[in-house]
Amino acid sequence: MSALTKAKGFKRSKTGTYLSIGTTAFGAVSVLKQAKKARSEHDTLRLVDAVVSAAAIATGIALLYRELKRLGDDDVLLG
Repeated sequence: MSALTKAKGFKRSKTGTYLSIGTTAFGAVSVLKQAKKARSEHDTLRLVDAVVSAAAIATGIALLYRELKRLGDDDVLLG
């Protein structure tokens, strides 16, 4: 099995999906900092950028959550 095939398999695994959710959620920290700074500086354009970035993060997490459900995860938290 080649390294590329293993990487593709990991990407579609529960562990890979959890890792993706974690890294995506970690990106929310910088977006929150950006929004806070934009608000304190009254920078509307940066605030709009932070809101759009937050929406992208929320969408990404929702897609990853759906992928976990598709993988048949029987985790109690997923219901």
